[in-house]
Amino acid sequence: MSNNKNMMCDINTGICGETDGAGMEMMNFQRPQKKIDLYYVTDPICSHCWALEPVLRRFTEQYGDYFRFHTVIGGLLEKWHDGPIDPANGIYQPADVVKHWREVGEHYRMPIDGSLMKNDHVESSYPASRVFTIIQKHHGAEVASSFLRRAREALFIFNQNIGKDEVLIEIASKMDLDGKAMVDEANQTIGQTLLSENFDLTKQLGARGFPTIVMINEENQGIKLVGNRSLEDFVQALEKILANTELQASTLPSLESILKKEKMLFAREIEVLYDLHEDELASFIEKELDANAYKRNEVLGEVYLTYNY
Repeated sequence: MSNNKNMMCDINTGICGETDGAGMEMMNFQRPQKKIDLYYVTDPICSHCWALEPVLRRFTEQYGDYFRFHTVIGGLLEKWHDGPIDPANGIYQPADVVKHWREVGEHYRMPIDGSLMKNDHVESSYPASRVFTIIQKHHGAEVASSFLRRAREALFIFNQNIGKDEVLIEIASKMDLDGKAMVDEANQTIGQTLLSENFDLTKQLGARGFPTIVMINEENQGIKLVGNRSLEDFVQALEKILANTELQASTLPSLESILKKEKMLFAREIEVLYDLHEDELASFIEKELDANAYKRNEVLGEVYLTYNY
């Protein structure tokens, strides 16, 4: 064998042989500078925000290097009153929410039970919102976002009333936080002060409904997207706010790493994240995950996975 040959083992074929090129090339590993502030205006009991989770996760995983992500709580429901709450969706009292939530869940395949609204309804979204701000204050944005996700799972899937302190304490405690301390502080003046700051920012951003995404560049120019939008919509908006920069999507993390982090993923979330058809899901999961690493569950006709370890 000649010593002048550049030899290698191909990562795809496993075959060892001579390289096609010179074996030396310049590469750029520099991540893009975060020049954009992205504000996600939401609320813990917003059904359309729950439905947006698959697309929003895919967008942040692949293009999060381009922006700083900020979650802003907008205040969907302070309390129920005698007048109409959402007449456009036929919501005048708590029990009316069930039909609307079910329709949203079925349409986007992010299931919502909602039956608690008939007999143990959430009186206000403010308690969970205040706890979010306190967790954000003490533990940072990422942990606060995880709390928001767990609160939505508790409400939409497991019919737990996230307007009650004991439920919020349990959710935070399962995240290895001091749940009682977080909720107690949220019930003090600081909790409402921090929430009011979120409401002020919501107004400044011009958000009048949830979900709303606002992207703002260094020149203080912005783009606002309202409602449940597609991945393509978000990518196009990011390209536009970056002066038509050609975006480079980051490599997606493995299903195992995502499930380990999130603890629970729905079929639709996995399909959107990895561009799968519904009939490809089972074989993909089997290929990507050890059989002992997860449990397959089902609710309202939709599959979801929970992490075992």
